[in-house]
Amino acid sequence: MSNPIQPIDTIAPATGAEQKENKSQAQLDFEEGRGYVERGEATMAAVSLHNALRGFEQAGDQVGIANASNQLGHVCLLQKQYDKAVLHYRRAWDICQEQGDGMSLLTLSRQFVEVHKGKGDYRAALDQCLDLLDSYQRNNNPKGSVEMLEQMADIYILAKEPGKAADALRTAASIHANFGHSNIAEGLRRRANELAAQVE
Repeated sequence: MSNPIQPIDTIAPATGAEQKENKSQAQLDFEEGRGYVERGEATMAAVSLHNALRGFEQAGDQVGIANASNQLGHVCLLQKQYDKAVLHYRRAWDICQEQGDGMSLLTLSRQFVEVHKGKGDYRAALDQCLDLLDSYQRNNNPKGSVEMLEQMADIYILAKEPGKAADALRTAASIHANFGHSNIAEGLRRRANELAAQVE
C-alpha cells in the first residue's frame, strides 16, 4: 500500500541536542520563522525567514529556498501584501515545478486562491479553484474536492452570486452523502437552500 508523499517542510526532525547541532543556521531560522507564521506573528516571521532565505541561497539549497519563499508568501498574506505574496509563491512554484513536486504545486495553487480572494479578484480565484477541483477529481480525492467546493461557495458569496454558491454546496453535499456523511450533507444542503432563497 502506498502512502502520499509528505511535504518536506512538514517532516518532523528527530529530537535531541545533536540534531539541533547538525542543522544549518538557515534551517534553524526557517523553523523559527515558520513557528512565528503559525502563531500569526508576521513581523518576527519575516525577519527569521529572510535570514533563512539568505542562508539557503548562499548554500544553493533549492528546497530550502522554495520552503522559505513559501513561508514568506504566508507572511505577506498575513499582512495583506498580496502582490509581494505572489512573488514569493511564484519563486517557490518555479522550484517545485523544476523538481516535479506535484504535491507542493497543489498546495501552492491553494495559496494563489487566497491571494486572488484577498485582492478581490474573485474570477481568478474561482478559475484557480476549478483547476484544483479538476485535479482532485482526476486523482480521486473526494476530501480535496469537497474542501474546494466549499471554498468556491465562500468566494461566490463574496462575489454576490448566491445561486452559484448554493450549487457548489449542493455538489459538496452529494459527495458527502455518497460517503454516508448524512449530517454534514444535510448541513450543506440547508446552507444551499438559504442561499438559493436569496436569489428568488
